[in-house]
Amino acid sequence: MLTQALIGDEGRTIDLGWKDGARTRFHAMWLRDNALDDKTRSAGNGQRLITILDIPAQTRIGAAAIKGDALEVSFEPEGKTVRFPAAWLSANAYDRDAARQPGWTGEGTVRWTRASMQNLVPRAGYVAASRDRAVLRQWLSAVKTYGFAVMDDLPAESGALCKVSDLFGYIRETNYGRWFEVRAEVNPTNLAYTNLGLQAHTDNPYRDPVPTLQILSCIENTVEGGESSVVDGFAVAAALQAENPEGFRLLSSYPARFEYAGSSGVRLQAKRPMIELGPDGELIAIRFNNRSLAPTVDVPFAEMEAYYAAYRRFAELIEDPSFEVTFKLEAGQAFIVDNTRVMHARKQFSGAGKRWLQGCYADKDGLLSTLSAIEHEFKEAAE
Repeated sequence: MLTQALIGDEGRTIDLGWKDGARTRFHAMWLRDNALDDKTRSAGNGQRLITILDIPAQTRIGAAAIKGDALEVSFEPEGKTVRFPAAWLSANAYDRDAARQPGWTGEGTVRWTRASMQNLVPRAGYVAASRDRAVLRQWLSAVKTYGFAVMDDLPAESGALCKVSDLFGYIRETNYGRWFEVRAEVNPTNLAYTNLGLQAHTDNPYRDPVPTLQILSCIENTVEGGESSVVDGFAVAAALQAENPEGFRLLSSYPARFEYAGSSGVRLQAKRPMIELGPDGELIAIRFNNRSLAPTVDVPFAEMEAYYAAYRRFAELIEDPSFEVTFKLEAGQAFIVDNTRVMHARKQFSGAGKRWLQGCYADKDGLLSTLSAIEHEFKEAAE
């Protein structure tokens, strides 16, 4: 609850006092730009109706008063009065401790290792998830939190993986098609189409933007071996930073180059760091794929040796079994990974029997949007 509103800096700021003794400051320009009235934001979709240039450069707070559970502010020279709910001001406060830690893993994200996750792999049945919003909410939330999840009870048939993406969004079609086959082939265009084991990796780092979700579904699996595994790249990056801050700096400061030209008419290239950080140090993405790494030419000569040492150590940590969670997909099962965070791998398998998987890509914004909408539904139902 608000208890005090003091205008300062000749109207350029306001200092708010709260019942618990806390104080929060806001700038006049920020408040005006984020005003909640229907002339500033659409009542239907919440989108802003004005640009920064529509706001006078000399905007000041002429008057302010606490009215019930809201702050009423009058802006000059417009002569415009706007109400800001106290709860909204509290939720959007930016006047915080300057020493706060950067948002390393994002809100609601949990890093994991084999010890914490091997026996707790998140999963749901397709039929239940498609019929019960609570089950779907839990499954989508697991993908957001842990970066991967398994889905059971899919039809063991071609194209069934589309049913998974339909639960939350849309398939992202690429040069590999709407979906692609993952089984041993003669003269394959990609090493994924062999019976060889694959190092833990993120998919398609040579794309810009990279696909943010990958789904792999199993239609048949009667081979010896061929287990799937996942590695939390955020947990590995944090371990590297704790052990070797300089190596972490090198992998996050200099870009790697990735390319793919495995089929006619396709030449894909992208340039991004293996460990991507936001301006505040937040971990944004991992890109790691030995098969598509092009020559690194953007690191200075003086730091190349140390860069490669950091790259090697990063790879060693990724291969460390303590970070790996393994499971074997059976017919009618699928798993989804956040391709900006979780690396996936495959163990080598025998030539006897059959292993037929299909894969596709989707976008994380669709999943997060669906999850947010479901959570909003539950919140409204509870009120």
